[in-house]
Amino acid sequence: MRVQDSSRLRYRRIVWAKLAKHAGGSSGLGIPRGERIGERNIMIREDELIWLLAEAEADRIERTTSTDNTGKFSEAVTAFANDLPHHRLPGYLVIGVNDDGTPSGLLVTDQLLQNLGALRSDGNIQPLPALNVAKFSLPGGDVAVVEVLPSDLPPVRYKGRVYIRVGPRKAIANQQEERILTEKRIAHARTFDALPCFGSSMDALATDLFQNTYLSQAVAPEVIAENNRDLPTQLASLRFYDSGRQCPTNAGILLFGKNPLQWLPGAYIQFLRLEGTSLTGEVLVDKSLSGDLLTLLRELESLLDLHIEARPVAVSALRERQAVNYPRVALRELLMNAVLHRAYESNTPIRFYWFSDRVEIQSPGGLYGEASPENFPNQNSYRNPVLAEAMKALGFVNRFGRGVLRAQQALEQNGNGPAEFQFDANYVLATIRAPR
Repeated sequence: MRVQDSSRLRYRRIVWAKLAKHAGGSSGLGIPRGERIGERNIMIREDELIWLLAEAEADRIERTTSTDNTGKFSEAVTAFANDLPHHRLPGYLVIGVNDDGTPSGLLVTDQLLQNLGALRSDGNIQPLPALNVAKFSLPGGDVAVVEVLPSDLPPVRYKGRVYIRVGPRKAIANQQEERILTEKRIAHARTFDALPCFGSSMDALATDLFQNTYLSQAVAPEVIAENNRDLPTQLASLRFYDSGRQCPTNAGILLFGKNPLQWLPGAYIQFLRLEGTSLTGEVLVDKSLSGDLLTLLRELESLLDLHIEARPVAVSALRERQAVNYPRVALRELLMNAVLHRAYESNTPIRFYWFSDRVEIQSPGGLYGEASPENFPNQNSYRNPVLAEAMKALGFVNRFGRGVLRAQQALEQNGNGPAEFQFDANYVLATIRAPR
């Protein structure tokens, strides 16, 4: 066995020395171990990839010849995002590579790259991972590389399970490993929804809502079945409780708070239906929607059903079809988008105003992160990733990054003009015109 291992090692060194020469380096092994590749915010270089592939066993790389095992790919992405060893370096899923690290002869297509990129936004991995996808053409075949950056909000889950790297293999995290990941998150959390809600306590939460409604939708059944963790630990594992400060996070208050407005005064929706086309018109309906997020979103959907009106539209001399003043899916998607992306540190509510000729939805907080007026809505950055995870788990979001596009499609099909967007440093305003 030792002779075989030695022979295999010599073979790998010869092959990868040739590949490194092709990549423009002497062997690829001169790259210092632990170089902070991720901080450059660019995809791995070819010589760096060759060096990683030459490693016999590494917990920052997974090789596979499969091109369609989405479950396996998602588990690998989740494990790298969790970064249990705390490398603070990217992990790499490499498709088109044999067990010995040599290319398998794969031809990487655009469709494969699109499928790999979709791992970020299909909603099965929560919170959303940060990843890059690229194709490399090496002697012996192409390889597709998914570069996964460590998450600032661990533990990351795939279909309710926390995957980690244990040396060169994947595993499901146990209770102690989840606790380590939770403590890492507390040290690195940057988004407002993941920060502790100072002054609050466990008494501020309707914990039965978490245990009876949310938990079964966010965590895999077998994990719940073997769960002997106390309530604060369960909440902390899902980013709703800060164990160090011993208080709920802002997301915990928004989702399960008995009175979220006590802690986050702007966390409500102000609805006005007015006669005419200006704010000076007579107020027909004035309603404020507040409470825990599940209650608020259900009331919002009921409100839409009350105010959407159907009318007959002639298709031919003998046939009519039912049309509506505003398609429900369009208003719903734009409102969910406002709830998800608003700045909750603001004391200003979401304003949902219904005029005789249009609907306006204004949410506090301008575009966030990489999103800009030029690339909206094709580029998304999530101001509230913990809320994004919760809205997906509760069924209010089906797939990330598609809401505005779905709304525009529904508006076009109904005969409305496209939604118009106005961006400011302090708000985003969506205007939907009534059909003519």
